Amino acid sequence: MPTKTAVLSEGKSKILHTTDDPNLLIQEFKDDATAFNGVKKGTIVGKGVFNQSISTSIFRLLEQAGIKTHLVEVLNDREQLVKRVDIVMVEFVVRNIAAGSLCRRYATEEGLKLERPMIEYFVKSDELGDPLIGREAIAILGLADYEILDLASELTMKVNEIMVAFWKTLGIDLVDFKLEFGRDNEGNLLLADEITPDGCRLWDTKTGEKLDKDRFRFDMGGVEESYARLQSLVTEAAGV
Repeated sequence: MPTKTAVLSEGKSKILHTTDDPNLLIQEFKDDATAFNGVKKGTIVGKGVFNQSISTSIFRLLEQAGIKTHLVEVLNDREQLVKRVDIVMVEFVVRNIAAGSLCRRYATEEGLKLERPMIEYFVKSDELGDPLIGREAIAILGLADYEILDLASELTMKVNEIMVAFWKTLGIDLVDFKLEFGRDNEGNLLLADEITPDGCRLWDTKTGEKLDKDRFRFDMGGVEESYARLQSLVTEAAGV
């Protein structure tokens, strides 16, 4: 079993550790919470445990559907062993229902069901505030070539199709979510990072109650309870 050797990087919600295997990393989930590009900071007690479990269950479900991911195995309740990848410096955001920055940018009513899912691209940069970017700019600036962009976009739409159906069985609408991709040492494009309530908007289908990190963003209360509820629902339903 690979062992930790050093901290490679620490982000807002996770720490990546190098191991004695150059092709493998240990991904550690934290309880730290941020919002509004790091302006608001706090702690969601147990979030790291909830998110590790949720992301593992979802990644395993996606792997069963033929989506290749960086996940190798779970090490403990906060840590995963993952393949080391060269991250594509673009975040792929899928929107099924209008919410968040989409509403602010275009004066769109929150809750509007979109005619079809749409993908928006954002530069992966905390320093710049993850700005919106177009496909041509992505290619011209060298963030990703069109081949990678097209493949990642195709995978994103496939993941969305699977996830919308999965969450619907739990009585939850998948409003929008963020994905990241990276290439492994063999050149394969893998789904990386995480899929958790930190990067998804999840609304109760019947009541419209927000169940995700918006509860932290907007001081709605019941954050830990909501994450725990989602973790219980996901792990039971995924059955992996």
